[in-house]
Amino acid sequence: MLDTYRHKVVLIGDGAVGSSFAFSLLQSTNEVDELVLVDRTKSKAVGDAADLADITPLTNPVKIYAGTYEDAADADVVVITAGIPRKPGETRLDLVNKNTTVLKSIIEPIVKSGFTGVFVISSNPVDILTTIAQRISGFPKERVIGTGTSLDSMRLRVLLSKKLHLSVNVIDALMLGEHGDTSFAAFNEITIGGKALNTITALSNTDKSEIEKAVHEAGSQIIANKGATFYGIAKCLSYITRAIIENRNLVLPISAPLDGQYGINDLYLGTPAIINSQGIGQVVEYPLTSDEVKKMQQSAEAMHQVLAKIESQKS
Repeated sequence: MLDTYRHKVVLIGDGAVGSSFAFSLLQSTNEVDELVLVDRTKSKAVGDAADLADITPLTNPVKIYAGTYEDAADADVVVITAGIPRKPGETRLDLVNKNTTVLKSIIEPIVKSGFTGVFVISSNPVDILTTIAQRISGFPKERVIGTGTSLDSMRLRVLLSKKLHLSVNVIDALMLGEHGDTSFAAFNEITIGGKALNTITALSNTDKSEIEKAVHEAGSQIIANKGATFYGIAKCLSYITRAIIENRNLVLPISAPLDGQYGINDLYLGTPAIINSQGIGQVVEYPLTSDEVKKMQQSAEAMHQVLAKIESQKS
């Protein structure tokens, strides 16, 4: 008899990001056997589960249902999108106190359920919340992942494709650091069709500054126009989740735990990492210029200051 077990994924937070993630995941892999939707509004999860089930005849036979934190006990991956969304004019860091409380109320019962899989966090500010999630859970650092600069990197590729009049598919480019205003593009490592960007075209310092600024402002512009961003981050989430459950060993820009890389310790921050069934197989330290290392450390310092404020409020 064939072994029909594949993988179980539990989604916490069935809002715009969560439901878009679930839709994307079901379309992108046949390795999910069970998908559980958990939301504070139970009827929303019930409705979405039924709606998503309607696509399974055209994708894969997946058991989809509304559940609770206890359903995480035998899950392979728990994806957390729950949290208070960013409002127009609000920064990701403005959300930290509100969403830290939300995160704690989620992590603790999931750990208590007996969950031994991988956490994937996309709630903002994602680098701070991923760091806190690992501390609350007590999990090994490789089993807690944040979406980090995955979305920022996709936005960078889109902007470069428009600037250079090239397909996004031939551009390999990463944003590093905080998922936010202190992130930066590793321009020296950008390749076009496998060739270094600077051997194909020369971007001026003004060009680079404008591109980075556009990446920083992309989310705010979307929020101003439609109230929220969700398709891009949902696709990044499904891509990361797929890399875990399929043991793909992909190198992706995520919130990864730094332990001396770039001179930074005890913090999750956006950098490439190998993603497989362990969660994070290895953190990849990019060969940054001295100026880029300073930017990475400045980004880390901004995160450490926020974490220090959170700790001081506890005491």
